[in-house]
Amino acid sequence: MPSRTFSPGFLSARFLALAGTAVLWASAFPAIRVAVDGLGVAALSFLRLASAALALLAVGLRSGIRRPARGDLPLIALCGATGMTAYQVLLNWGEVHVPAGTASLIVASAPVFSVLLGAAFLGERPTRRVVLGSMVALGGCAVVALAGGAGGFSAGALIVLAAAVAQGVYHAATKPLLRRYSGLEVATYAMTAGLLLALPLLPAAVRATAHAPAGALGAAVYLGLLPSALGFVIWGYAVARLPLAVSTAALYLVPPIALVVSFVWLSEVPGAVELAGGAVTVAGVITVNRRPRHSPATGTASSAPPDQERPRAGERAGAAAAPGPGRGDGGGTGDGQATGFQ
Repeated sequence: MPSRTFSPGFLSARFLALAGTAVLWASAFPAIRVAVDGLGVAALSFLRLASAALALLAVGLRSGIRRPARGDLPLIALCGATGMTAYQVLLNWGEVHVPAGTASLIVASAPVFSVLLGAAFLGERPTRRVVLGSMVALGGCAVVALAGGAGGFSAGALIVLAAAVAQGVYHAATKPLLRRYSGLEVATYAMTAGLLLALPLLPAAVRATAHAPAGALGAAVYLGLLPSALGFVIWGYAVARLPLAVSTAALYLVPPIALVVSFVWLSEVPGAVELAGGAVTVAGVITVNRRPRHSPATGTASSAPPDQERPRAGERAGAAAAPGPGRGDGGGTGDGQATGFQ
């Protein structure tokens, strides 16, 4: 067992999974920009949720996921409504007005809201470090919002910030579920609930699909199958096998990668003030997620929180990781310190 845990091939697989997750979730922001132009907000939201839910259900049924308990259905519905339906609609709507790279900088603040909500509703007392980091991250978001638009203010940035809040609610709401279910199960439940709640968008999706360009349709399917569905799976693989601090830190690369991909794909060049605000936001999130020195990561094969290490009935090995960002783009770590990229 130790030889497999620390073999170079096993280590490289875990870090490749992390790198793949960061690239996939970063690529979601410019892909949304491409898809929303040809499909519209409603159609893109539904098509992405539909393709992601079907893919996760296919993987989940093959992996033997369990049916959720009836008492957990209200919480699952909340997860689907916030982290899936609301997040998709708000982020897609926001990217009609906000560049993809700028949107990635704002969504980076999602962990702050998950931590604050955990303090408000889950009895998690925030430390001074968490409060300071939250204030810094929100200040960075304010700088980004004030950087663009007519008169120096971007309402679209506030819409994207609302998407980050929705993602923060999702991560806080998944924490109780992750004590009883695997990350794959929670992701599948939430994505399916989100799709059901998005059914009113189906007529718009049908109308838009009939006349949408092939590039927009391809981008929508890509978003559902790769950043959403595959992103959840490989993020879970990495988090189950790496120290939490390592996996979380890797996802701070998502905004910079999104900026590069947006420049190459869409020729988007963010302004200096937006970049500065985004850097402040990421610095605040790093402060929030930084682990105290007296409890360093062990570097063992699995340093997940205790609620993830207990075996669950019907769960296969390696499936106990919490789901990652968006998701659109967004992700979680299972202890409420979620990243918010999907």
